[in-house]
Amino acid sequence: MKKIKFPSAQTVLLLIAAFVALLTWVIPSGQYDRLAYNKEDNSFINTTQEKLIILEASQKTLDDLQVKIPLEKFTSGAIYKAISIPGTYQKLEARPQGFIPFILAPLKGIIQVADIIILVLFIGGLVAIVNFTGAFEAGISRLSILLKGKEFILIIVVTTLIALGGTTFGLAEETIAFYPILIPIFIAAKYDAIVALASIYIGSSIGTMVSTINPFSTIIASNSAGINWTNGIEGRVIMLIIGLVICILYIIRYAQKVKKDPSKSIIFDQKESIEKRFSFQNSSETINFTFRLKLVLTIFILCFVIMVYGVSNLDWWFIEMTGVFFVGGLLIGFICRINETIFVDTFIKGANELLSVAFIIGLARGVTILMEDGLISDTLLFYSSSFTNGMNKGLFINSMLFVYSGLSFFIPSSSGMAVLTMPIMSPLADTVSLGREHVVNTYLIGMGLFNFINPTGLILASLAIVKVGYDKWLKFVIPLVLILTLVSMIFLTISVYL
Repeated sequence: MKKIKFPSAQTVLLLIAAFVALLTWVIPSGQYDRLAYNKEDNSFINTTQEKLIILEASQKTLDDLQVKIPLEKFTSGAIYKAISIPGTYQKLEARPQGFIPFILAPLKGIIQVADIIILVLFIGGLVAIVNFTGAFEAGISRLSILLKGKEFILIIVVTTLIALGGTTFGLAEETIAFYPILIPIFIAAKYDAIVALASIYIGSSIGTMVSTINPFSTIIASNSAGINWTNGIEGRVIMLIIGLVICILYIIRYAQKVKKDPSKSIIFDQKESIEKRFSFQNSSETINFTFRLKLVLTIFILCFVIMVYGVSNLDWWFIEMTGVFFVGGLLIGFICRINETIFVDTFIKGANELLSVAFIIGLARGVTILMEDGLISDTLLFYSSSFTNGMNKGLFINSMLFVYSGLSFFIPSSSGMAVLTMPIMSPLADTVSLGREHVVNTYLIGMGLFNFINPTGLILASLAIVKVGYDKWLKFVIPLVLILTLVSMIFLTISVYL
């Protein structure tokens, strides 16, 4: 009997979209009122189901609405998205998403994330230009010599650096750029592509899972909970160190096993095709690492340095990041005197290599659109908050962990999750005599744990770069997720009783 092949990432997302569309026929539609600050006339805008209400921007208004957040969190710009207003949930007329919304959702998703898609395509173009110059091949050959016998250092350095980016400024979507560069390096080190994927994706995931000062999750969530973002930071630092060590040891253990016996690789059946695509070992001659090639790699690396600086210090977002990679490609083309026609053809071919990744990002967004249009996200939030009533501290915090893990499938955006759930969830901590920072930490860890496998997140886009199946990723990462879940439960339980 012919073995059934696991579906592609695109098909998986379409199946998930169909499942979510069916849920909108089963789960009642409902919504909380929203409150947003308008800095132009210093007022609050209360959006109800029937109308918009303009309210005075004062602490009394917040108190009357039972929004336990200091006024300055809004006026300072710390909370810049509309938040849910506690106690305002109401059921609405059902909005089931039928065949036409299901067909249109992926298309709407692609349009909504056009800026991310453009970034991914330009990264593909830049990588192709650098690859054309031979700089990657020369640089990787040199690095392989330097790391000979100490290749595990590569895992430690890459995972740690990306985790630091994740915990400080939410390095996530930007990691898409690292796969085409780092996968050949790991293959040259006699590892498989899973090790490269793990070092990058798990590094980002553990960093964002325990975000210490990440403004897109920790700070927004703390502000939306009405507390200072430094509350609970000590516990987050401890959990980050523990989690990072566990992840690095897990990856190294697998990497060493594969290096010793390649047949132990989860993707051994794809070894030849992946190495043919990413490895330079079959080159007929070694390229000298000339000054020009060193300059090319320097410009390439500087693109990422500038990107990180711009995002963390200059309020850059995807358009500005794309501009950096575009300029980097032009500079490299000029330095290497690449023919204009060849440059354009090479750039377009490189962008085409990541086109499937770009579409996956759009399809994932389409799933979220179906939930938003079906008005089921707030219903799930309402029943989740009711679920934890009357629990003791330990049971409460661990239940909240799984509630947030479940909600993250429906609300994969960390900032979106924060502003929608924190005004509702954080007051529940008061009922069990806990500080609200415990709910913030649980939100981070709960979302982060599911992010390791969340098909509506970035994992499918990351896997598409190497054409590794989702089933093979699950086989690799599930034991790690179970270990981290157990450690997280122990950590959260101890923290609420200290």
